[in-house]
Amino acid sequence: MSALPDTFPSLSTPASSTLAARAHSVWRRARRGPLSLWLAWLVLAAVALCALAPGLLTHFSPVQGIAGQQLQAPGAAHWLGTDALGRDVYTRVVYGAVHSLSGAFVAVAMGLVLGTLLGLIAGASGGLVDDAIMRLVDVLLSVPALLLSLAIIIILGFGTINAAIAVGVASIAGFARLLRSEVVRVRRSDYVEAAFGSGGRFWPVLWRHVLPNSLTSVIALAALQFGSAILAISTLGFLGYGAPPPTPEWGLLIAEGRNYISTAWWLTTVPGLVVVLVVLSANRISAALHKANA
Repeated sequence: MSALPDTFPSLSTPASSTLAARAHSVWRRARRGPLSLWLAWLVLAAVALCALAPGLLTHFSPVQGIAGQQLQAPGAAHWLGTDALGRDVYTRVVYGAVHSLSGAFVAVAMGLVLGTLLGLIAGASGGLVDDAIMRLVDVLLSVPALLLSLAIIIILGFGTINAAIAVGVASIAGFARLLRSEVVRVRRSDYVEAAFGSGGRFWPVLWRHVLPNSLTSVIALAALQFGSAILAISTLGFLGYGAPPPTPEWGLLIAEGRNYISTAWWLTTVPGLVVVLVVLSANRISAALHKANA
């Protein structure tokens, strides 16, 4: 007999309530984590504040420079220095969170929704439908994610949202494969068979029992994919396929400062460190969620 889930869903329990209970249980275990986990949450909270209210954190313009203040080193007037046009680097990094985080959220949301839908249909249907969907997933997985993103963004055009869509499409296959395996596992559980045996119809049982108990691993993957999406969008911006200048996007900031790396190290070091910190923080949180769900 297979093990019952932590939160046993009754036939009348809404899917949202079951998922909320499981998410709360995972959060209770994850919050007891070490200091590194809390630091990771602190980094993401600070970056989220930058994205939500950048005007509260700086009074400089992110796109207009100040005459006579080009390439100033970090100091009291400009905490992280200025660039070749006299623009405050700290301000551009703060406003860059708006574009980088919004792009990452769009990418993760697209991959999560479409991948979940494909994985749910494949795992629940089986047979030819399962084979067809998983062969499509295999094709997507066979193409390197960066190459697939570049191909899509060339078709759609440049820009943060188009880059986010390209990264999101490249992440669909990973979500679909993981959720399909979880759906197949949960679908064979005794409580799901009991729900069908008591007269439950296919889609209601799938929505109330199978999907909520299959999403916890996918949530951990979403946290991991969030960091990967930021890295991918920054990479596209660095290569010139993301937001056009003078948009303060993190990858573009690194690309603009590479010509001054020997004389103005802060132009590339500061946004590069921000990207590294955010990606590592997202990976740390993903590892904690995966461990709490194990």
